[in-house]
Amino acid sequence: MSAPLFATASPLAVNVLDAQSLLAAFGVLGVGIVLFAETGLLVGFFLPGDSLLFTAGLLCTGSSAATGVHLSLAPLLLAAVAGTLAGSQCGYLIGRKAGGTLLARSRSARLHEGAQRAEALLERYGVGKAIVLARFVPVVRTVLNPIAGALGVPARSFTVWQVTGGLLWTVGLTLGGYALGSSIPNVDRYLLPIVALIVAVSLLPLAAELYRSRRAAAAQKNGAGG
Repeated sequence: MSAPLFATASPLAVNVLDAQSLLAAFGVLGVGIVLFAETGLLVGFFLPGDSLLFTAGLLCTGSSAATGVHLSLAPLLLAAVAGTLAGSQCGYLIGRKAGGTLLARSRSARLHEGAQRAEALLERYGVGKAIVLARFVPVVRTVLNPIAGALGVPARSFTVWQVTGGLLWTVGLTLGGYALGSSIPNVDRYLLPIVALIVAVSLLPLAAELYRSRRAAAAQKNGAGG
């Protein structure tokens, strides 16, 4: 039996860092809300966007009945896309109006590191490619939107690229989870290691960029010393 669009559960029982807990509590509408917060509001940088989409896609298949949650694919895709695209546009508008003020007031070291990575992506790849790539990097996808607004990226360019990246990210991860759940019986038994793998893979671009920046800094230091 399919779960309602908005499942009810005790708020005290919800772990906002756990995708399965969020889905069991809030269902499809919760996906849209969480993705809006993660991509549009700086306070949502810690939310599990990648694992949420993949797990939600997996729970659209009948092979995950043991979890007690079954979602419908079409409403899920609509909620995910709507939350992601609206959130990104909201973050951009916040950046246009408030500049870097909100980010500067944050005391989160992780958030500031994400901002540095976002600026590095913009400088390295240009606006279009950076906005698309940022979708697949946790924290960076949260801070790049207001940064793009603060830097005066044209609204039309930002919208075109954020829609492109948003569709690739949401639809790709959701259908990836759906395909895996459809092809592997009792896949819910392996849900935790699968989610851990998704999180690890999503962090690879950030780790690679950090490695490159450190190598570049070391090379520059050695060159100056020479």
